[in-house]
Amino acid sequence: MKPPSSEVDPAEDPELLFPAPRTCPFSPPEAYTRRRRERPLAPVRMLGGNEAWMVTRYEDVRSVLGHQHTSADRRAPGFPRFAPAGERLRRDSYFRTPLNWQDPPEHTRTRSALTAEFTMRRVSRLRPRIQEITDARVDRMLRSGGPLDLVRHLALPVPSTVICEILGVPYSEHARFEPDSALMMDRNTPAAERFRAAHTVRSYLGEVVAWKERCPGDDLLSRLLAEAETEGRPDPDGVTSTAFVLLVAGHITTSSMISLGTLALLEHPGQLALMTADPARVPGAVEELLRYCSIVEAATARTASADLDIAGTRIANGEGLVPVIQTANRDPEVFDRPDELDIGRRGRGHLSFGHGRHHCLGKNLARAELQIVLGTLFRRIPSLRAAVPLGEVAFRGESNIHGLRELPVTW
Repeated sequence: MKPPSSEVDPAEDPELLFPAPRTCPFSPPEAYTRRRRERPLAPVRMLGGNEAWMVTRYEDVRSVLGHQHTSADRRAPGFPRFAPAGERLRRDSYFRTPLNWQDPPEHTRTRSALTAEFTMRRVSRLRPRIQEITDARVDRMLRSGGPLDLVRHLALPVPSTVICEILGVPYSEHARFEPDSALMMDRNTPAAERFRAAHTVRSYLGEVVAWKERCPGDDLLSRLLAEAETEGRPDPDGVTSTAFVLLVAGHITTSSMISLGTLALLEHPGQLALMTADPARVPGAVEELLRYCSIVEAATARTASADLDIAGTRIANGEGLVPVIQTANRDPEVFDRPDELDIGRRGRGHLSFGHGRHHCLGKNLARAELQIVLGTLFRRIPSLRAAVPLGEVAFRGESNIHGLRELPVTW
């Protein structure tokens, strides 16, 4: 792999180690921003040990994510490795290739079986239930009184309950998957412990799927099992693999955005006042928070499945690509005043849900949850405020999904 503009060895440049920690909780690392400005397509040394191309401009990131000749298969030799532990998971036959690792035609078949479950129409029917779950959690907060941890009392349990009810997983057993899901996302988790956590969550979901085979219900896992049976291809292992991706992604990402979005609004009282003064502004506020916070650190990597030209640079077949959502969403060529939070922003859309065939399957659900939770929280507790200064808030700085470990709040 040769750098596009100079013979810099990424191993000798610590700024090119990826992923890098954020210095500001809401912004990309300065090294990323500098790369977008000076060398928008640059070689980078991955924390997992190999090299890849770091892609930082909006149009280039969008191009890579939408390109028919890029692959999401993490078993490929050149796939960017974000942590050493991931290599063991990729090699383990126990883990069937999940949706987010698949390429067509397998990806097309798997995703088509799920798309109807997450359409805007289906999600609109879920909104009353999401509102009930949110109100119940806010009721508990008000009864308890502050200060309390918003992550534990609201941001985590709401999306976790929602995705459990969609899948048919008992939320009462959330302790069997929530802690290990967080460990899996933490790049500081030792390889053996991360591997154990993934096995534990998948084994638990295997139990749930086996139970659904015996006692089907009105839920997604039961429908997937029934559909496979009807087509003469029973596949409980494949359903378990799908459940693994949907459960983990379905609660960690949205819970991270709820807590980080809440903090961002508290840190920008003028924008918060605009949102609370007019409920019609909530959807726009959610979109801007998704752009501004850009929580996805490590879910968009690809390998080139043919020789490509990206931003005038030849990418060889098999080389890794890391499209950086954080810098794309702050690209001044696309967004006016990109480093400002502006809930009334108009223009091009963010890339926080990705682009192309692997764009986020649950984006409609995530939007609904964020709109309902943030709108309800500040409507019912208008005096909400952080109970500690920003500098004392505990962030998940080494997680593949950026967010907060806890957010003490009071009112």
